[in-house]
Amino acid sequence: MARIVERGLRRSVGVPGLFATAYGNVGSSIYYALGLVALHALGLTPVVFMVAGCLFALTAKTYAEGAAMFPEAGGSSSFARHAFNELASFFAGWALTLDYIITIAISAFFVPHYLGAFFPGLRHNPGDIIGGIAVVAILAALNIRGLKESAKLNLVLAVVDLGTQVLLVAVGAVLVLNPSLLVNQVHLGTAPSWSELVFALSVAMVAYTGIETVSNMAEEAREPDRDIPKAVNLVLIAVLGVYAGISLVALSSLPVTPDAHGHFATALGTTYEADPVLGIVKSMGLSHALAQALSYYVGLLAATILFIATNAGLIGISRLSWSLSEHRQLPRVFSSLHPKYRTPAFTIVFYSVLAALLIIPGQTDFLGNLYSFGAMLSFTTAHVAVLALRVKDPHRARPYRAPLNFRWRGNTLSLTPILGAIGTFAAWLSVVALHVEARTVGIGWMVVGLVGYAIYRRRAGLDLTTAARIERGERPPDFDELAYRSALVPIFGEDVDASALVAAAKLVDAEATVDALYVLPVPPQLSLDAGLAEEEERGRSVLEAARIAGRRRGIKVRTNLVRTRNPARAILDEARRLHVEVIYLSTVHAPASERPLGPITAQLLAERPARVVIETSRRPGRPVAEPEPPGVVAGTAAA
Repeated sequence: MARIVERGLRRSVGVPGLFATAYGNVGSSIYYALGLVALHALGLTPVVFMVAGCLFALTAKTYAEGAAMFPEAGGSSSFARHAFNELASFFAGWALTLDYIITIAISAFFVPHYLGAFFPGLRHNPGDIIGGIAVVAILAALNIRGLKESAKLNLVLAVVDLGTQVLLVAVGAVLVLNPSLLVNQVHLGTAPSWSELVFALSVAMVAYTGIETVSNMAEEAREPDRDIPKAVNLVLIAVLGVYAGISLVALSSLPVTPDAHGHFATALGTTYEADPVLGIVKSMGLSHALAQALSYYVGLLAATILFIATNAGLIGISRLSWSLSEHRQLPRVFSSLHPKYRTPAFTIVFYSVLAALLIIPGQTDFLGNLYSFGAMLSFTTAHVAVLALRVKDPHRARPYRAPLNFRWRGNTLSLTPILGAIGTFAAWLSVVALHVEARTVGIGWMVVGLVGYAIYRRRAGLDLTTAARIERGERPPDFDELAYRSALVPIFGEDVDASALVAAAKLVDAEATVDALYVLPVPPQLSLDAGLAEEEERGRSVLEAARIAGRRRGIKVRTNLVRTRNPARAILDEARRLHVEVIYLSTVHAPASERPLGPITAQLLAERPARVVIETSRRPGRPVAEPEPPGVVAGTAAA
């Protein structure tokens, strides 16, 4: 009678979309990481980027496995919660919070430096500090009002960004690349010294800010098993290739030279430390007019990319803080919403102020070092957590597994998180040993966070390790306290605001899943496979809107579209297949021709494979007129 067209989450992102999103976040780092690393690594800058890239590769694959298992906000914090306990989860989440703050600060601080191609006063203090703070303030205000990311804009900019970087490498390879110069300017032990080389290796991880994007897109992939590994590999190739190519061209156009005192340096890490890509453009031997035009183009592109990276950081820290607060690791105020705009205004303002405070000193190397401190702690925790889950929960479904697997004591382990944990922890130790400011501020940040966490949990009557969540609000008076474990919500019309899903969610347990079923009746004049393309597309759009709206409200939603001759039979079959405990039938959004869905309601009540809830009005106090059979709850529902 019915043919299932779509089951589960609607996965609409393929390999190109995954790659563009990930590269748009990670690839933005080239605009500031190049100068920070070159300041210390000198002629070995390309090598340092490749070594850091190996850690990036290991960490990206570890995150891909973890996020495929737990596609939820939190990243390493979420992995640690499932592998260990709430204290470990907060430890990772608090370190990751520091990373997000640094990402916001460092991306915003470099925006005015690239706009300096148009307004030279923005390339130095106080113009760059004022400009950076202004970027944070503008984005904070926009996010409070509900600014959303544009997937199409991110895709276009990622493609343009990658194309521009490849073009710079190609032009530089023709005009300035000098292999003998690259070799001769390296004097290991002197330029760079061993301590500076280790120092540079610890700083280089700032090149890979935005790494969590590689894994957080897992639930959006059409085929996670196939698409995520391909996207990860493409991002690795592109990022490592661009960093290697641009750093080689940069050191050919801005070589390492000794100063009057015999100290070696490159203008890439001094004069152009805050806008290294502009420095490359100006030093490739182009005509004045062409160099000026290209400088304007690169300056505008880089500023736009970094502006979007700053916004991504604000969105990321909002989601992370919401997750930490929901799990009773941060006070409830971090998950509170603005009364008008329904956005986490307090969280946005709080972390924006912290980011602005970090911009005020105007020290880019300090920001880079501090990022490495938090990132290495967070990444190490992620590696250890994913490895521990291989032992503690070996039978959990893993849509993607990190490579380099082997058997040990009856468990299938992977060398990827093992090598990644060793590498990232060693990098963290080098940051602590060599970076005084990062050591002082970073350790202070972690101590303050852990002390605050302990005080908050004690005052809330919770121990430090037991899982807990914010209590759900009171249910509407029209419904009994039922706490079902699953619910099926048939959708006939255009309930794009997901009000029926929200109402159904109030009947189920906090961890339950709500299945949205779009029922598409097919006239007898057509086969089940023929025609109705427009109606089917509208149904898919409604399901996608409902899934997104549900996700924003913290509801676990699966979607399904059915073409059928008999809507009631399709609903009954789906309810039995999913073993749902309650069917929530809303007539509010159904087309007028199908209200009040009498035959469907009658058949559902006759067979009743689960408890049935019928919503007929959005006006409180207007229950259904007909009597309520056993197992039926009828009346109004607050959306």
